[in-house]
Amino acid sequence: MHTYPRGIIDIQEGMNEMTEAINGALVKGVSCVKLAAGKYTAIVSPQYGSSVWRLKDDTLGVEVFRYSEDVTADEIDRAREIWGLPTLYLPNRFDGGLLKTSDGEYHLPVNEKALGNFIHGWVHKRPHKVVSCSEDGEKATLVTSYTFDKNDPMYEYFPLDFEIEYTFELSEEKGLVQTIRLTNKSVKKLPVSLCTHTCINAPITIGGKQKGLRLQVPIGEKCELDGRCLPTEKLLPLTAKDMRYKNGSMRPVLHMISNDMYTAEEGTLDGKPFYGVVITDKASGRRVCNEVSREFKFWNMWNDKGGKGYFCPEPMTAMINSANLSLPHEVSGYSELAAGESYTCSQRFFTL
Repeated sequence: MHTYPRGIIDIQEGMNEMTEAINGALVKGVSCVKLAAGKYTAIVSPQYGSSVWRLKDDTLGVEVFRYSEDVTADEIDRAREIWGLPTLYLPNRFDGGLLKTSDGEYHLPVNEKALGNFIHGWVHKRPHKVVSCSEDGEKATLVTSYTFDKNDPMYEYFPLDFEIEYTFELSEEKGLVQTIRLTNKSVKKLPVSLCTHTCINAPITIGGKQKGLRLQVPIGEKCELDGRCLPTEKLLPLTAKDMRYKNGSMRPVLHMISNDMYTAEEGTLDGKPFYGVVITDKASGRRVCNEVSREFKFWNMWNDKGGKGYFCPEPMTAMINSANLSLPHEVSGYSELAAGESYTCSQRFFTL
């Protein structure tokens, strides 16, 4: 039997090797890392692209991410974007699969046939390796990584070597903190666009009602999208409907929300500056808070037609199709890494 620190209950080491689980239990038959600290429990699956399968406040009875005991690993595998907290590179849509950088042009396969776009990248669909895991009595930490090179089938379309590393820190004080570091290992420029397809459970409270959920998002201007869900490059003033996000009166489920994308601004939480979104259960007063670093310059809201028990307030570092837009980079959020350079962004989830 392997022994691990108290906060690390089950570990996958390497790409395919599965270690023996403490208490003889795997999560849905998949070797995962289970972190425990204070009132929180989190399950991370390196094998499934370092996605956070579950985050629960055991004291308040809050289920943060979309999770179901009845759903199998195969079901999650078939739709990784809509379970838990998957991280996407390159996220959202690229027109016709085209991605133009300052020193290259790449033609990605169109995998959204109906709209003629390449969507959501591939990193979340690859097995990642465990770099390290530890626990110091108050915080449990997991580091995973994925290296993209000529061994990946997508290299045919995107021959740029890179490494993406994830650090997950779980503590009573801060909740779950995720830090993402992207490093260019190619001689050519690496495009930067990152997003988490954040799947918030509806309801967030055990036994709660979906109709009592409210979503608050500090937004600035609306990014107009065309019929193929690509930016027209117009930034629009907020309408009365848009203001429901800003003032926290938006019900995020039971009606369709389809790619409402906005520029991000600073909001408040209990009277203090807060750069992130807040989800509130009106009946209980319980809240899920998602604070993001300033690298995330946009929010995109989507709820899969609104009736499937989850919704996605997605923080994005850049606009949809950002590499191909004519907008200044300071507007679109698009950036590039030179050889050897790294880009870091982070976010945290906590409950009140």
